[in-house]
Amino acid sequence: MKLVNVRKGQFVYYQNKLHKVYSVKPFFKKSVHLIRMEDFKQKLATAKEIDFYKPKHLDSFVFNRERYTLDKTVKAEVGDYIIVINPQPDPLDQHHLNTIEAVSSVEGNGVITNQSNGIRFNEYWVMVPGLSDGATVIDLQDPDLETDDGEDEPSGDDLQEVYIPGIGDICRRADSETEMEAMIVAIEGDIVYLGGNVQVEMNDLLDQEKWSYVRNIRD
Repeated sequence: MKLVNVRKGQFVYYQNKLHKVYSVKPFFKKSVHLIRMEDFKQKLATAKEIDFYKPKHLDSFVFNRERYTLDKTVKAEVGDYIIVINPQPDPLDQHHLNTIEAVSSVEGNGVITNQSNGIRFNEYWVMVPGLSDGATVIDLQDPDLETDDGEDEPSGDDLQEVYIPGIGDICRRADSETEMEAMIVAIEGDIVYLGGNVQVEMNDLLDQEKWSYVRNIRD
C-alpha cells in the first residue's frame, strides 16, 4: 500500500492482524501509526507493511477483547457501539471514517455519542456484541498463517523520532497561557483520557505545538 493512500481511520492488516490507522506522519521512518483492534496495542509501521481492508456488513472482529459483528440493518440503542462508515460530520462534529463510539442518546435523525458527536442513521453501522449468524471473522488476514504474537517494540531510531503515548505519561499543554500538566489514565482508540477529566484526540496529543511529553511516573 502506498503512503499517499493511507488515511486516518482505515482498517488495515499488519503482521496478519487487524489494525486501524490513527495517524500518518509522513516524515518519520515508520510513518503509519496503528491501533491493534483486539487489544488497542499501538504499533508503528511503514505503508509497505500494511494491507487495506474495507469493513463489510456482517464482518466480525475483536474490539478491545470483546467480539462484535457489524450490522447495517440494526438501529442503535443507548449503550451500543457504532462504527462510522459514511462520515458526513457537521462543523462541530469530530467523527471520521471508521470512528467507533458508544451511543449516549438516540435522536430523531440519528444518535449522540459519548464523544458528543451527532451521527445520522445513514452514517453508521451497529457493532452487535458477539458472533452473529452468517458473520465473517476478519481478525486475521490469513487464518492459516501462523501469527507471531511476540512483541515488536519500536527500534531505537523509531523512539527517537516519535513519541507514543502510554498510561502513566505526564504531558504538558503547550498551546495555553495557563500552565497545565496531566497524566494519561486511559487510551480508547483515538481518544486519550488524562487526569482532571481531560480528553484529547490522539493526533492533538502528538502535535508538539499543542502538547509535550514530560515523564512517566514509573521512571
